[in-house]
Amino acid sequence: MIYAIASGKGGTGKTTVTASLAALWDRPVMAVDLDVEEPNLHLFLHPELTGGETALMEVPVVDAARCTLCGQCAAFCQFKALSVMGKTLLAFPEMCHGCGGCLLLCPEKALAPGGRELGQVVSGHFRAGRSEDAGFLMGRLRVGEAMSPPLMRQVKARLPESGAADILIDSPPGVSCPAVNAVMDADVIVLVTEPTPFGLHDFRLAVEAFRPLGKPLGAVVNRSDINRSGDSRGAGMGDSGVQNFCRAEGIPVWAEIPFSRAVAEAYSRGEVAARAVPEMHAVVLALMARMQGAAASQTTGEALHA
Repeated sequence: MIYAIASGKGGTGKTTVTASLAALWDRPVMAVDLDVEEPNLHLFLHPELTGGETALMEVPVVDAARCTLCGQCAAFCQFKALSVMGKTLLAFPEMCHGCGGCLLLCPEKALAPGGRELGQVVSGHFRAGRSEDAGFLMGRLRVGEAMSPPLMRQVKARLPESGAADILIDSPPGVSCPAVNAVMDADVIVLVTEPTPFGLHDFRLAVEAFRPLGKPLGAVVNRSDINRSGDSRGAGMGDSGVQNFCRAEGIPVWAEIPFSRAVAEAYSRGEVAARAVPEMHAVVLALMARMQGAAASQTTGEALHA
């Protein structure tokens, strides 16, 4: 089963939750960091990294001797990665989206496939639950590279075959293309939010973006008690707003994590919160059980409709 841990905005505690789940998971598991622009799951799981390779995206290379300057490739490319200037066909690999259409279109076969570096795909293993050899996988986008989904797809292509292990994906925040790319293949989606105006607003956007995928979806409310001190300035937008929205939309709240200085200190030291803080340990175990239950229900429902 694939579990994607996502969030509508950054800073909600998504990686903290993912690392804690990975550390306590009671079945064979692989932790995958698909937040390739700023991967940081490895800072908490401390995997032994044993493999790495450069990821490339196919881009066109011009053979000037064959090119007749017909301009068909330049007219086809919507991203202006190819342009006829005077008596020269210029290629701009940084603007290429790798569709390959120009390579097929060129009547003179004057374009050949080349490669542009996207970043690195790194693999290893770490200690999770009772296992000493849980898998770890992450992508690290090249500095200056504008597109993360192509690298994310290459990371996902290295996932183990279905059934070999459960997969926990630390997704990029937000609801743009990278976030959708991270969760689209998941069996269960966990949305981590916080009881703040921005947290509720972006949680709504995440539900709107991910619900059409038709996956079981549950919420984790981090720092769930920060607006319970009698301060009414966040009324309707704080934790009551998140809870009310979940009830209205039929979204189960799988876990509430109270604000904890001990969790913040563990985070600052690069420790897994569920190992360092006993209260967090119990919350994560309960969350794990609910996620696995949602996945089992999904499988049963699919079998009944087959």
